Amino acid sequence: MMIRNTAVLSALVLLFGMGAGAPQPSSAQPAASAPAAGEWRTFVTEAYPGKRDSISFVDETHGWYGTGAGDLFATKDGGTTWQKVASRPGTFVRAVGFLDRKNGFIGNIGTDYYPGVIDETPLYRTRDGGVTWEAVDTGEATIKGICAIDILRTQRIYQGKLVPRTVIHAAGRVGGPTGILRSVDGGETWSVIDMTAHAGMILDVKFFDENTGLVFAATSADAAEAEGLVLRTEDGGKTWREVYRSGRTLELIWKASFPAGGPTGYATVQSYDPKRATQLVIRSDDRGATWREIEMAQDASARQFGIGFVNADMGFVGTAAGGFATRDGGKTWERAPIARAANKFQTVTTGSGVRVYAIGTQVQAIDLPAPPKG
Repeated sequence: MMIRNTAVLSALVLLFGMGAGAPQPSSAQPAASAPAAGEWRTFVTEAYPGKRDSISFVDETHGWYGTGAGDLFATKDGGTTWQKVASRPGTFVRAVGFLDRKNGFIGNIGTDYYPGVIDETPLYRTRDGGVTWEAVDTGEATIKGICAIDILRTQRIYQGKLVPRTVIHAAGRVGGPTGILRSVDGGETWSVIDMTAHAGMILDVKFFDENTGLVFAATSADAAEAEGLVLRTEDGGKTWREVYRSGRTLELIWKASFPAGGPTGYATVQSYDPKRATQLVIRSDDRGATWREIEMAQDASARQFGIGFVNADMGFVGTAAGGFATRDGGKTWERAPIARAANKFQTVTTGSGVRVYAIGTQVQAIDLPAPPKG
């Protein structure tokens, strides 16, 4: 059994403020009024029949998201209004990652997975805020498609000085085959890491420094045989070791969150077993070297998608049965109103605290006071 369009797009939703089944707003509707502090706000966006997969903000006001129809939208006011800045029918925008207000990367799922996707280019670069895209040149070697983009800002010693360095990884894909595009110079040059010997699918990627990183994956490209898998490298992707395997079929590790680049992180265990009620997330306190399972809910319908933590204790999960939230590092969970199939969360620092964005069947945000570091 392969996970196909109907399985992914049928997933549903919520987290601290808007009910499931709310009508999809059209771009002609007026913007929603600002909610009270600590409540989720649902932004007015162009109607889309399924979930949107990725959102990327570079500051409190400037952000982008894409759709499976090949559309890229941008905001300059924190999400209150959105403008379509580019459209490439036949491309499925699965991942978006921006460096600043002009420079960013757009990941395409690639062909032979979703009907109607004819674009074979896995990764694009934009230098004008998403208006125009150029294919990333990887030479003769490439990968099939992208499900996640990770951008790491770090430093290196150059001629006795610390200089900025931007390391980018773009990895995929759901349904396989697997591979990673890697750049250590901000996207100017790229190398390709073939991951077919290590995983059947890759759904997310996270690097802590130039050498140490994780991929969140499944053991097989066939969901009927797949077990959830996390792999870790300490040499920039030359070698990998298995640090978590679920031991159950019909499972993938879908998305991960390590708040503020700290040692504590979480990932969603996405189950396609209709008989399994126990929904788990996994937690690491040592940058992904080891993991333990945490029960989130007893609900067979709560297939998990995205996950986002503000600090080590406070975080959110989007599922097919609505949103969930924890304030104690996963010891306890409560239902929360995030819109259907929230696939990606991002936390942005604001003048008064932090804002958490969520994207799925809706685009939402919640403003919170800056939490204590944990």
